[in-house]
Amino acid sequence: MPQSSSSPVLHTGDKVRVRSAEDILATLDEQGTSGALPLMPETLRFAGRELTVFKSAHKTCDTINGKGTTRRMDRAVHLTGARCDGSAHGGCQAGCLLFFKEEWLENLDGTPIRQDSPPARTIPLSLEVIERGTTAGIDDDGEPIYRCQATELVRATDYLPVHDARQYVNDVRTGNVKLRATLLALAISVFNNYQKLSRKLPARLRVRDGKFYPFYGGTGPAKQKQREPLDLKPGELVEVKSKEEIMPTLGPNNRNRGLWFDAEMLPYSGRKGRVLGRIDQIINEATGKMIKLRDCVVIEDITCAGQFNRYCPRSDYIYWREAWLRRVPDSTADEAPGGTV
Repeated sequence: MPQSSSSPVLHTGDKVRVRSAEDILATLDEQGTSGALPLMPETLRFAGRELTVFKSAHKTCDTINGKGTTRRMDRAVHLTGARCDGSAHGGCQAGCLLFFKEEWLENLDGTPIRQDSPPARTIPLSLEVIERGTTAGIDDDGEPIYRCQATELVRATDYLPVHDARQYVNDVRTGNVKLRATLLALAISVFNNYQKLSRKLPARLRVRDGKFYPFYGGTGPAKQKQREPLDLKPGELVEVKSKEEIMPTLGPNNRNRGLWFDAEMLPYSGRKGRVLGRIDQIINEATGKMIKLRDCVVIEDITCAGQFNRYCPRSDYIYWREAWLRRVPDSTADEAPGGTV
């Protein structure tokens, strides 16, 4: 959907208030969307709350077409701690950061974020329309096809090419990314675009045979077997294994039993964190269908930083196979009276 490309006005760290449910519903069109981005019932649980801007959502990654592209979005932010709990979408456990359109927010003194905000409806849209909009039909197996902000992102955004300098200016100006990191991300994007093109060139003109930076590849068999399970539980302390330990668990396509090991995971090698939970089901953003997962956990405070994808601000949880983790001693275990553990 064509966007107006207005400059973002909110910055990382700004304090805002989510408007009332009635006020938000008055900003929507007949389809329950703002700029083709749907309002989800899960968003309304934050109505009336004062929250901090986590990141400006002036751009986002394309997780639907799977081409590693970036999309432009207008008048939207992510708020700290405001993740979807999946309660209106079949219990999806993806925990995506919600997109908040600027017209759904206000300053703490009650004034609009923008003076040129779209005009409100005379009568707020019915909540029933929003609830019906969580599905887009039924598949051949009788299962619901879900509709959410993630499944609608392509329709709510425009393609954003690498050479559009405004995105990098906005990254720095909004506080999303430091200047040095922005320049490094731009260099990586330019290099990887060359790598893609170089695959059509003679071998002597390629760098590492046209592989994308940061140059990693599975060294294990194409068909991986599940290793002895750790049976990790929420709250347990784990450490991400080294690159040298993880590569043999991946096939040539960098997957372990279908789960892709992404470049964004490499910088976390050696990082320790607590298991946030196991992931059993998520909505496939390309199809809207619920898919089942197994042997998959997420770790607190470990999310996709986007450093290899122009610093996309979505901060999605990263899915880890237990084969990529090790359980480590917990030195912060509570001590019982008398000093014994």
